[in-house]
Amino acid sequence: MDQEKKSKRKFAKKLLHKYRMVILNEDTFEERFSFRLTRLNVFVAVGLSAIFLIVATTILIAFTPLREYIPGYSSAELKERTANLAYTSDSLQNVLRNNEQYLSSIKSALIGEFDLERLDRDSIMNRPISDAEYEVISRIKADSILREEVAQEDKYNILPTATDNINFSLFAPVKGTISEPYSIEDRHYAVDIVTARNAPVKSVADGRVIFAEWTAETGNVIIIEHSYGLLSAYKHNASLTKSQGDMVRAGEVIATAGSTGELTTGPHLHFELWSDGNPVNPSEYIDFN
Repeated sequence: MDQEKKSKRKFAKKLLHKYRMVILNEDTFEERFSFRLTRLNVFVAVGLSAIFLIVATTILIAFTPLREYIPGYSSAELKERTANLAYTSDSLQNVLRNNEQYLSSIKSALIGEFDLERLDRDSIMNRPISDAEYEVISRIKADSILREEVAQEDKYNILPTATDNINFSLFAPVKGTISEPYSIEDRHYAVDIVTARNAPVKSVADGRVIFAEWTAETGNVIIIEHSYGLLSAYKHNASLTKSQGDMVRAGEVIATAGSTGELTTGPHLHFELWSDGNPVNPSEYIDFN
């Protein structure tokens, strides 16, 4: 026990033992200044310096822009650019999703797939649902019958009425005999017009080419988007004279008739007419003879 006390007193004496630190002139050995030190003072000074450095570094990292120069910390500008890129990426995904739906509908039209149960819905482009379609009101029976009759009459009325004061008509893409008419029952949503090989195929109205490519089943295909929600499709062409994105005028030559693709037995034009995503009978609006 006495030995332990002696050790503690000896350790305390070492900590408190005073030393004199002198600064001399190297040439004259003249004393410049001096000060007394103890081991305890040195330990306290070193500890306080370390604490000060830690606190200063923490403040520098947390509250000043200098932290951007420390490896591992990103800048505010980089974070802002990252957020903008994430927002842009999300927007592009939405656009890509809408384009994929649109192209899928176009593909269905090209290969002749059409669901009769969806005849009253848009199969080419998604149509926004109006507020009136969500509105629930009580109607009398006569009113409901009248609304249904009007809806059926206007369902395939693709041309503007006389009251619209708009001069709009459709040109015949080719002249010839209809070999296979439009038929919903046979799922043939087009008319096949027999015509001479390489006969000029014309646009039925002003519009923009949204598709002009080769398909295995229907050969050279061109689809034009017109006003009033109209789409016209021309299939089995020998060649195309317009490309996707081109603007065309009514009656302008867009292709030459032929017999390309697997689903053909001779030179003819397979012509489809779509109104707001629904197929309609072209013979009701165009005279092909």
